[in-house]
Amino acid sequence: MPKPSQNGQRLLFARAFFRHPRMLGSVIPSSRFLIREVLDRVDWARARVIVEYGPGVGTITGEILDHMREDAMLIAIETNPEFVRYLREGLRDHRLHVVQRSAADVRAVLREHGADKASYIISGIPFSTLPRAQREHILLESRAALEPGGAFLVYQFSSRVLEDLRRVFGKVERGFELFNILPAHLFFCTPAGTPKINGHAV
Repeated sequence: MPKPSQNGQRLLFARAFFRHPRMLGSVIPSSRFLIREVLDRVDWARARVIVEYGPGVGTITGEILDHMREDAMLIAIETNPEFVRYLREGLRDHRLHVVQRSAADVRAVLREHGADKASYIISGIPFSTLPRAQREHILLESRAALEPGGAFLVYQFSSRVLEDLRRVFGKVERGFELFNILPAHLFFCTPAGTPKINGHAV
């Protein structure tokens, strides 16, 4: 499958970063080392519906498509209209659906595409820059959107979201990828127990 050029990706990504640095967290797209660490956690044989939050210029999106089953579906949820247009024009694949929405709408987006639950949700949203209420809402919606045995795969340039992930998902495994600009924290989350917000079960 043809992919957008790396130079084009980097130029668009850098331009968007300088306009909205809190939305991206880094001036350079994810490295191949980070992509491999995140996607190694995916069981491609069982992954029927995958959701990606904040695909940006499609650095990880293209790799997901390369590994996905032919009958699987990838829903990329992006708020930046430039990225949405870039992905729709640059990654033409019948399995890919690029949606200009908030990650908080993930369950509605799944329903609109004929899916009840997601096998995996992959997120590069810089959660530490979001208001707490918005961050918690996205995490709760993400947990609710996962099918039994599903997982929420998160990469961040800060570990500050860890406690929120533990409270909402229950089980969180950690990783770290040094060979990325910036070095990235990885969190592999699976629902266990009852999610808690402000010390109360929800």
